[in-house]
Order: sequence, then C-alpha cells, then structure tokens
Amino acid sequence: AANVGGTITLDAFINTEGEVQDVTVLSSPDPGLSIAAVEAVKQWQYTPTLLNCAPVDVRMGVSVSFTPKQ
Repeated sequence: AANVGGTITLDAFINTEGEVQDVTVLSSPDPGLSIAAVEAVKQWQYTPTLLNCAPVDVRMGVSVSFTPKQ
C-alpha cells in the first residue's frame, strides 16, 4: 500500500535439520519490507547440507526483491 520497492539483503543461518533458525537484515530500503522478507525466509525449508556425509550448519546470503504495483 505504501508503493515501496527495493531489495533486502539478508544473512540466514540454516541448521542441521535444514530449518532457518536465524535471519539478520544486512540492508533494506524500508523497515516494513525487512519484516516481510524475514518472515518469508523463516518459512523456507532446506535439505540438510552434508559435509563428509554428516549434516552441518550453514550460513547463507539471501536477496529478496519487492516491486511496487503500478
């Protein structure tokens, strides 16, 4: 409704179960977009990352783009 858009850059921590445990906003053009991006990314689920056949925690950079409606 605010007609705001832009790209939010996030840092996400993925645990050994493939769940997003922690999301940190690195840059954002709008606080409202930051909240929406973090809430969306926290719902994502991944296949666990394996190192030598054992699941490991990983950090991942994420960019979420919002485009205002015309």
